Amino acid sequence: MNSKPMTRRLARAGALLSALWLSACGSNPTAPIAGTVPGQLSKATANPAEASGPRPSPSRAATARDYRRDAARHIYAANKSRIYAGKLPPLLYAVGTLQVNLDAGGKVLSMHWLRAPTHAPDAIAETERMVLQASPFPAATQLGKVTWTDTWLWDDEGHFQLDTLSEGQQTGL
Repeated sequence: MNSKPMTRRLARAGALLSALWLSACGSNPTAPIAGTVPGQLSKATANPAEASGPRPSPSRAATARDYRRDAARHIYAANKSRIYAGKLPPLLYAVGTLQVNLDAGGKVLSMHWLRAPTHAPDAIAETERMVLQASPFPAATQLGKVTWTDTWLWDDEGHFQLDTLSEGQQTGL
C-alpha cells in the first residue's frame, strides 16, 4: 500500500481543520458585544437616544462608602419613574448586590455581581442597562477611581429602590 496518498489526505484534512479553527476564533458567539463592560451577566447596553443629560456635579465624597449616596442619587435622578415610592412590599421580586468600578471621571469600567438575582434575568439586564445609561456618574474628585457597591431591591412590577436610599420594607404578609 502506498502511504503517499494517505499522507496527502491527512495533510489536507489537517489544513482544513486548522482553517476552520482559525475562522472560528474571529466569531466567538460568547464574546462581549459592543457597549458592554467586563463582568456583565447580560448583553444590556446604554441607549444613546436616552442620554442622561448634562454631566453630574462632582462628588466630594472622601470614601467609597460616602460615594454610595452620590451614585445612588444619580441613578434615582436618571430613573425617576422607576423608583418605588414608600416602603417596599414584604416580598420582593429580586434582590441583587452589584459592584460598579468607575474611573476618575465617573465612566463605568466594569461590573461585578456580589449577589446576582439569577432567577430574574430581566432584573439583572435592567440593572446593568440603567448603570450603563447613567454613565458618567459624579466624578469622585477626592478618590479618583472608585468602586460603588449597592443592593438593588426590585418589586414585581419593575420598580426598584437602592439600599442606600431605601425607605425600608413593610412588615408582615
